[in-house]
Amino acid sequence: MNNPFIPLKKAKLVIIDGRIDKDSFKKLEEMGLKVIPTICCKEIHPSVAFHPDMVIHPVNPETLVIAPNVFEYYEKVLYGMGIKLIKGEKWLNIKYPNDIAYNVLRISKYALHNFKYIDKKLLFYLKKEKLEFININQGYSKCSTAIIDEKAIITSDYPIYKKMSELGIDSLLIRQGAIELLGFNYGFIGGCCGNISKNEIIFYGNVFRHPDGEKIMKFLNKYNKNVYFLTEKNLVDIGTIISL
Repeated sequence: MNNPFIPLKKAKLVIIDGRIDKDSFKKLEEMGLKVIPTICCKEIHPSVAFHPDMVIHPVNPETLVIAPNVFEYYEKVLYGMGIKLIKGEKWLNIKYPNDIAYNVLRISKYALHNFKYIDKKLLFYLKKEKLEFININQGYSKCSTAIIDEKAIITSDYPIYKKMSELGIDSLLIRQGAIELLGFNYGFIGGCCGNISKNEIIFYGNVFRHPDGEKIMKFLNKYNKNVYFLTEKNLVDIGTIISL
């Protein structure tokens, strides 16, 4: 089963927080990637209003379910690219858990989320993918988790780490903190990065500036990942970098 967060071939485009700095934008273009900057979802918290994984979920490598709040924008910028766009039913707003409907973790044959609050349209399409659903309390399951390989993740969320380990997923638990997110004490590792191919991963910030940087890099090397830092500053949670 192909995880949509891990392209089998080199990605052609990335959807990334529209607030990234110009140098990072340029680096992505120099890597041969078309950059689709996100638009602000004004109805959710300003800190995460540009985060791709708050408003978009890639059901499979050719299909995106998108929150109705911002659907028209992505319908316009992704027009003619051969990507099927599905308008979700759940309108997001700032009050948790009304902002988590699309932030679903996918790994191996599993989907993890607080399914009480998932968008019903997204749930319908995930069922068609024949996934096994695991209900957890963490609403921001994708933000919380960096997908490294078909059966490998990094997270600072202990319940996710414990559940994944029980399911045979190779899981690296890192300490909380040391990841910036404006307006909050800290962000999440899953929101710092994204795969652009099976063997290439991009981080917004330098992994070695994290106190568990050596452990993270050792884990990435275990899965033969070529690692690219868009900046040399601290890791910043910008929402999962979605590649297609």
